[in-house]
Amino acid sequence: MAGAAREGKLLSALPLATLIGRELRGDGSERPLVRYGHSGFAKRGEDYFLVKPDCLRVPGDPSSAFSVFAVFDGHNGVSAAVFSKEHLLEHVMSAVPQGISREDWLQALPRALVAGFVKTDIDFQRKGETSGTTATLVVVDEFTVTVASVGDSRCILGTQGGDVSLLTVDHRLEENADERERVTASGGEVSRLNLCGGQEVGPLRCWPGGLCLSRSIGDTDVGEFIVPIPHVKQVKLPNTGGRLIIASDGIWDALSSETAAQACRGLPAELAAKLVVKQALKTSGLKDDTTCVVVDIIASDHCSTPPPLSPKKNQNKLRSLLFGRRSHSSVGKLGDKSASFSPVEELFEDGSAMLEERLGRNLPSKANLPPFRCAICQVDQEAFEGLMMDNVGGCCSAPSTPWGGPYLCSDCRKKKDAMEGKRSSRSTTCR
Repeated sequence: MAGAAREGKLLSALPLATLIGRELRGDGSERPLVRYGHSGFAKRGEDYFLVKPDCLRVPGDPSSAFSVFAVFDGHNGVSAAVFSKEHLLEHVMSAVPQGISREDWLQALPRALVAGFVKTDIDFQRKGETSGTTATLVVVDEFTVTVASVGDSRCILGTQGGDVSLLTVDHRLEENADERERVTASGGEVSRLNLCGGQEVGPLRCWPGGLCLSRSIGDTDVGEFIVPIPHVKQVKLPNTGGRLIIASDGIWDALSSETAAQACRGLPAELAAKLVVKQALKTSGLKDDTTCVVVDIIASDHCSTPPPLSPKKNQNKLRSLLFGRRSHSSVGKLGDKSASFSPVEELFEDGSAMLEERLGRNLPSKANLPPFRCAICQVDQEAFEGLMMDNVGGCCSAPSTPWGGPYLCSDCRKKKDAMEGKRSSRSTTCR
């Protein structure tokens, strides 16, 4: 009885809005607070970021709130980065079935992210511009974090126990053997820049085009084997929350994941982002655009901001990197701290570049979708139109192999085949 009385006393002390929120969610949990900060310095002015902390999955329903953060590192101009910032989230949300529960929404999100990335790439390439961009998009729904990425703009997660995890995979040809194999199997050539006399210099690149990345949005002037299909990872944080650091390669070329996390530990998000950028510039100078977004996911009963570290203590933290060796998996934990802290729960991960594998999974059973709605562009078509167009090819086109995934319109089907090295989706002739 004494315990029950004590619990009743604690509940009565909670704000009414908190109790109502618990009832709306149907559980005893409280929605965590999301705080963020961003900072950066421009070298070429091709980095962009997106911050949308107050999105609603169901219009007018505050219990369906989620937050979105993203970093776009453009190359060969800003067009692709600007276009992705303006349209990527819209395309992702259009691929999420309407009227589904939160559980089904989280299950459908990885599939919708794949569709949204590919749709954004198709729409941008129709503009005929040659710019390209990395994209790292983070969706925070309570303690569930979903990250989709192409390129080398990284997202890391730090938790209270001191662990640091990579939530992205770098799609750099120099460092990713699996991607080199995929590109060459699809018809691309991977080699270094060849100077006069046969001397090879610089990082590995994909030809035609000379891009160092194997995945991006845009890049109309390179081969279709440079794909926009993102690596997606979804995790559930412990009830103590965690910190996300999302940044362009201007940060990661200067700082390791462990160093970045350690450098700003204990600081509020806005100051943390500034310190990470400052540390990167101090280490390597301003060689590239440097953009950093820090997101803190804080349990509501731990909502007080941690006091900033003194400069002396912060320097000591940077000197004492207590993390072990990096896991063999590029998305695993980078450190092993005390087991007294709740671990991060991995809910989903897939980095395949095959659309049949990516779009054929994680469709909620309750989703009532039209049978001939394209899984990428979300356009409804007559079955006869789509089937007829799939069998039409140019004189140099190979016939499509049977498709085991969901329905695709003719344009998106051509894009899929081109990414798999079966035919070109471009109207121009091969160079």
